[in-house]
Amino acid sequence: MYKYISPQELETLIKSKSKDYLIVDVRDDDYRGGNIKGGRNIPADQFHLKVHQLIDDTQNVSKIIFHCALSQQRGPKAARIYSEARLLHEGGTDVEYEVYALKGGFSDFQQLFRHDPELVENWDERAWD
Repeated sequence: MYKYISPQELETLIKSKSKDYLIVDVRDDDYRGGNIKGGRNIPADQFHLKVHQLIDDTQNVSKIIFHCALSQQRGPKAARIYSEARLLHEGGTDVEYEVYALKGGFSDFQQLFRHDPELVENWDERAWD
C-alpha cells in the first residue's frame, strides 16, 4: 500500500536532485501559505476525479509522496486511493514504484524547512499565525 516518509528523508530526496519522484499536496483551501517546491496540488475533494490522470502521469516515476496539512487523514487517504487504483490499473503486474505519506504533513515540514527556498515556495508567514 503505502509507507511513511519523514520530513528529513524527503529533504534528502529533494536535495539529491533526483527527478524520479512526485510530491502530491492534497490540501484544499489550506494550500495557501506555502508549499513544498515542485509539488503538485490536487485538492482532496477532487482527488477521485483526477487519480487516473495522476496514474498516467506517474507511470515512469518510482516514488509518489502524498501529504496534506498534518497527513492524518487526507494525505494518507489519497496515498491509499492511489495505491489501490494503480494496482488495478497495472493489472497486478510487478511494476517498481513506492507510495508514501509525509509524516506530520506540510505543518511539520514547514516547521523545519520554511526558510529553505530549495524546499518551500510561496511561503507566507501570515497564513500560519
